[in-house]
Amino acid sequence: MKYLGPRFKRKYGQEQPGIPLGPFRIRFPFIHYRFEIADYTQGLIMCAVCLGIIPILQEYLGMPFEVAITVVILNGFLYLWHAHLGDPVVPGWITPAIPLVLLWLKTFPEGVPRMHALIAFEFELGLFSFILGSTGLAKRFVNLIPDALKAGILLGAGIAAVRLVFEQGGRFDMYPWTITIAIGFAFYVLFSNHFKILRSKYRAFRYLANLGLMPALLLAIVIAPLLGELPWPNVTWGFTIPQFSTLFTQWTPFSQRIGFPPLSFYASAVPLVAAVYVVLFGELIQADALIEEARTFRGGDEDIHFDANRNNIIVGMREITMSFFGPDISMCGPMWAAMQVVECERYKHGPEAMDSLYGGVGSFRLGTFTGYFISPIVTLVKPILPIALSLTMLVQGYVAVRVGILKARTFNDLGVAGIVAAVLLSRGAGYAFAVGIILCILIYGKDFFRNWAGYNKTTDPVFNSRIDDK
Repeated sequence: MKYLGPRFKRKYGQEQPGIPLGPFRIRFPFIHYRFEIADYTQGLIMCAVCLGIIPILQEYLGMPFEVAITVVILNGFLYLWHAHLGDPVVPGWITPAIPLVLLWLKTFPEGVPRMHALIAFEFELGLFSFILGSTGLAKRFVNLIPDALKAGILLGAGIAAVRLVFEQGGRFDMYPWTITIAIGFAFYVLFSNHFKILRSKYRAFRYLANLGLMPALLLAIVIAPLLGELPWPNVTWGFTIPQFSTLFTQWTPFSQRIGFPPLSFYASAVPLVAAVYVVLFGELIQADALIEEARTFRGGDEDIHFDANRNNIIVGMREITMSFFGPDISMCGPMWAAMQVVECERYKHGPEAMDSLYGGVGSFRLGTFTGYFISPIVTLVKPILPIALSLTMLVQGYVAVRVGILKARTFNDLGVAGIVAAVLLSRGAGYAFAVGIILCILIYGKDFFRNWAGYNKTTDPVFNSRIDDK
């Protein structure tokens, strides 16, 4: 299949052409990068995952479907900023942190107080990300947090994500067989050792793996009606008409009904902002590793690197924009991990498969943005939106727990992490941070800010309890 090439082409080993603008580098499809049809097509279907937040917006905020999909469309437009401002990632939600936000929002009455809490939190998180990205202090902030506390936050976020699906009266109770079959298939494709062997031997399985969650979602569309848990899609033709006027006049801080939050809401959001940023920063580390691995695998034919500070700036701008014009529980994350893996794997196949990583991630997000407006696609996936969200939560829960456990360096870290995770689930981020800090001071004392990588375990008694001691 031939692809339309860009107007400006890079030389071997150089950076993809673009227009410099401060910390950004502006790129347009067909002009500065090749439009990748395969990634665009996949994006058309994978927009179902993005639409999966709609039931949450309806349940927790009381938004009508038409307003909720308008929020998704606005967020989808902001997704386009990354690739087109020089950030080679597939942006997405801050998925592991969504359960933490939901737990926090439940502490506020439904209606205006809950909207105020969300607006204050989202604005504060955006401002915090923007400042850290602009000053280059993002990494330094996260380094100040002890590994035990980081592990506890990630562990708590992962367990909360799983609990969101399996809690009494939750989504699993409503669609047990569909979720069981779909998530079983998704876990097999994404994590199974047996499937990895098949993928290495057969091209068809390799293509299936590169599709991420899409095969599981397509499976759910078919099996849910067959099992009687959801109706068959009522596919209609036409286009989605965003309700921007209703969103702005009834659901934003500029509306007379909502207004801007009092300062007390901003103060109460501080601990949650810190906890969510730890999760966010973990995704930055993942993005850097994935892109560096893909660039090295390609032999360096494209000079492409991940800049965490630039990513923070764009995330901050998106978050602030959404807090003003479309408050959104899914938040504006730095990376959609599952799809970033898919894009980087396709990129490894060489220039014929994907000329530039900017072209792959940019075309994919153009595909998801287009999909929101095409009624046949929206109505096809509308019945399984709760399933799409459940799959996303369970996959992210699995990854968050795994990463959280690996953050712990000693058995004491694991103990502290377990307590922090439990407090996070039962009392929220503020209590979890306070308990975690007190425990770290009591257990580690002057080693509270220990740089574990720089210490010699043979001369330091603290390492007597290291997990990886032989």
